[in-house]
Amino acid sequence: MLVRRTLGTPPSSARRWTKRSCRRRSAPSRSRTLGAEVRGGGKAGLALSGVPACGYALAVLVFIAVVMAVAIRMNNHSIIDICWGPGFAVVAAVSYLTSIGSDGNDLRRLVVLALTVVWGMRLGLYIGFRNRGHGQDKRYTALLKHQQGQLVPFLIRKIYGLQGVLILVVSLPVQFAMYEFRALGVLGAIGIAVWTVGFVFESVGDYQLSRFKADPANAGKVMDRGLWAWTRHPNYFGDACVWVGLFILALGDPLALITIVSPIVMIKLLVSYSGKALLERRMRK
Repeated sequence: MLVRRTLGTPPSSARRWTKRSCRRRSAPSRSRTLGAEVRGGGKAGLALSGVPACGYALAVLVFIAVVMAVAIRMNNHSIIDICWGPGFAVVAAVSYLTSIGSDGNDLRRLVVLALTVVWGMRLGLYIGFRNRGHGQDKRYTALLKHQQGQLVPFLIRKIYGLQGVLILVVSLPVQFAMYEFRALGVLGAIGIAVWTVGFVFESVGDYQLSRFKADPANAGKVMDRGLWAWTRHPNYFGDACVWVGLFILALGDPLALITIVSPIVMIKLLVSYSGKALLERRMRK
């Protein structure tokens, strides 16, 4: 009888102890599971957590500070226009490095890094070659005539601080995409396709415009050939598509939907401020 009791069903007190023990052992397991979900399933949110976010901000701060110092030394603040694209390449590189060891999909991380760096460096090189020998842009010369107080704080308020904030905001899809664990899939392929269309329109449009302006016979004429015959501003259309494509590449976790602010801000800049509106004001003059 004792043997049967030992080998069979345990006494009620033992059963109660066993259940409590199991519950105590299950709690850490659930905690570990939740931790894995934070690192995994809610992964896009990690892009905005302390260490990565501080890393992006610090990288942009250092980059903008160096650009401002060089511009002051050269007395030419048009350098910030050249460095606009490369600024995004810096954020992409820092985002890639800070996401090493995360659950971010490696192929997605590499694709987003490559697309951002290629776009940013091409834009920087194009503007750099375009601005050679032209001195400081008239916009900055006019702005400096209204300087109030010391130079550096004035420049931070009026030029460089805003540029740094815009780089951080517009690059949100790049930051989020580095922590997305899902494979690229169909949505990722669509994002790459949209980016490709945009990059082709922007780079070919810029090339066609530069060739057009290089011909003295075209002085005073409006470019209406090539891609410019299809759309009034193919380079700005392409720029917008690039950031829509990167936004699509960031999608996966629902939290990544907030990065739609990136293409919205970029399109607003292109349409109402530094892009189309500025160019058309110059053309009317």
